[in-house]
Amino acid sequence: MADKVDPVEYHRESLEARRADLARLERADLRLSRARLATALLAVALVLASLWQGWLSAWWLAAPAGLFAVLVVAHNRVIRLLQVASRRVDWHELGLARLGDRWVGRGETGARFQAGDHPYALDLDIFGDGSLFQLLTTGQTAAGEETLARWLLAASDADTVRRRQAAVRDLASRPLFREELYTLGADVRAAVDSARLADWATAPAQLDTGWLRLAAAALSAAAVAALAAWLAGLTPGALPAVLILVNVLVGGFRRGAVSRVLHGSAEPARELAVLGAIVERVRRESFAADRLRQLAGELGETGDPVRTVRQLGRLIEMHDWQHNILFAPIAACVLWGLHCATAVEAWRERHGQAVTAWLRIAGEIEALASLATYHFGRPDQPFPELTAGANPVCEGEQLAHPLLPAGAVANDVALGVEPQLLVVSGSNMAGKTTLLRTVGVNAVLALAGAPVRARRLRLTPLAIGGTLRVQDSLLDGRSRFYAEITRLRRLVDMARGATPLLFLLDELFHGTNSSDRLDGAHGVLRYLLELRAIGLITTHDLALAGLADRLAPAAANVHFEDQLAAGRMTFDYRLRPGRSTGTNALALMAAVGLDVSRLPKGDLLDLKPPKGQPSTAATEVLLTDRDDRL
Repeated sequence: MADKVDPVEYHRESLEARRADLARLERADLRLSRARLATALLAVALVLASLWQGWLSAWWLAAPAGLFAVLVVAHNRVIRLLQVASRRVDWHELGLARLGDRWVGRGETGARFQAGDHPYALDLDIFGDGSLFQLLTTGQTAAGEETLARWLLAASDADTVRRRQAAVRDLASRPLFREELYTLGADVRAAVDSARLADWATAPAQLDTGWLRLAAAALSAAAVAALAAWLAGLTPGALPAVLILVNVLVGGFRRGAVSRVLHGSAEPARELAVLGAIVERVRRESFAADRLRQLAGELGETGDPVRTVRQLGRLIEMHDWQHNILFAPIAACVLWGLHCATAVEAWRERHGQAVTAWLRIAGEIEALASLATYHFGRPDQPFPELTAGANPVCEGEQLAHPLLPAGAVANDVALGVEPQLLVVSGSNMAGKTTLLRTVGVNAVLALAGAPVRARRLRLTPLAIGGTLRVQDSLLDGRSRFYAEITRLRRLVDMARGATPLLFLLDELFHGTNSSDRLDGAHGVLRYLLELRAIGLITTHDLALAGLADRLAPAAANVHFEDQLAAGRMTFDYRLRPGRSTGTNALALMAAVGLDVSRLPKGDLLDLKPPKGQPSTAATEVLLTDRDDRL
């Protein structure tokens, strides 16, 4: 089981064994390459000997030709094994890199799933280099990556999460299965494009699989029978000649559609070979978790995926025969391409819908395997407790950020009825924003079905949203303040939904003046709390920290501290109750050589607004009609 295996030792020992296998195969590859070269040189020598004064009969070439064919088959097998062995080495190297905090830059980033308008993906580093997705994913198909991305982008209900947790535990105890799942498809490394493959499998037929297929079979049979009869002297040669001409004309007439079907099926067939290998490996495993057994059972209900995929592969292989210069004339006479194309169309008609089921099942198993690999490497990280209740809860003990290296400082966070809101104050660089990300990303992991980096986490199903990385846009003519209030409006709409909101607001309204900022923040937070939302806000504005007193007991102050000794700023990143009473902005300026305390007072700008100048209230921009008022 995973909790009885030291993951570092397992990967080290396995890596040593896999490297030995790889070295052995590399030696075999070199020997076979030399043997093929020697056999080819021997054949050349025999050709010269047979041509020069007839020293040897040309039949002597049969021996090196046969030997060369055997060597080619053996060499191709070794090459395939080499690719698999290389992938196995890569698997364990990646495992050690992840456990040693050297994983950034290795693996898929999931950048294609990034959406700028998502309520938390950019804020919580879900995708990109050094992201949560890159840390987690081990999928070899786009279906697996898409499934994992979908789980990270949207919270699941409690029952679904519990089923995934059981499946992740089961797969974590099967390291060899997960390794084989990773290495499958090493000979066709391009990931399966699930959307394109599903579109191909379910697209309308381009060729009739009924009357056209029967007509083609009849024409081919007639041409072959007439040719046989002519060879037997039973009929004049004109009859087979006419029938062959008819076949050639029919083949030419349907050539465009045949070409589109066959060439459009070549890549899907290769992708399905990868998918079929994954499905076959899944079907051989005996799972304990209910969800995994259910997925394996659904594969059985779709027939025999492995045999079905091989049928398509044989059809594409048969199509490739007609490219042989010797077979091409025969293929043209018997409508070979048309037969292959209508057979492919018939295959899609029978099995097209099953392909989408295979993609869904394989994608889910790969996503579960990714989470299981993360769990295997961190057996001390628990699965969260999903609880039900009228009021949202998020209670974490010793929460730390999963993207930070080992030794990161952990803190306790408790959100529920009292308090619903934590106002996090403190100086710059003290850890306020990191705390928000820590709570948010652990909630994302929890509601995807993964373990969390904490001693314990209990929470209800939550919708998640934040304002940690809202940005202005020169192209869109949008200021940072406008971007922030637009995002806040979306979070308010989310809070009105059936699932309670966990909000993470960083430096709320810092793009406006102090008076508007305080009034706007109070209105927004009060309204969110009335909607049963829970969350955290950060501020280094000591006046804004007073909001907790105005919203008590639904809100409470917590803070981070810093220490300045001998001109050096240090932080312990420990969360403490109460509001912060110190600042460090001027000290940080001085630390980088910008000591404003030494500037003459006359050189400082007076930034006070002119007397009588009206201000714009932040709340007026947010919501206008009565039902939406904050």
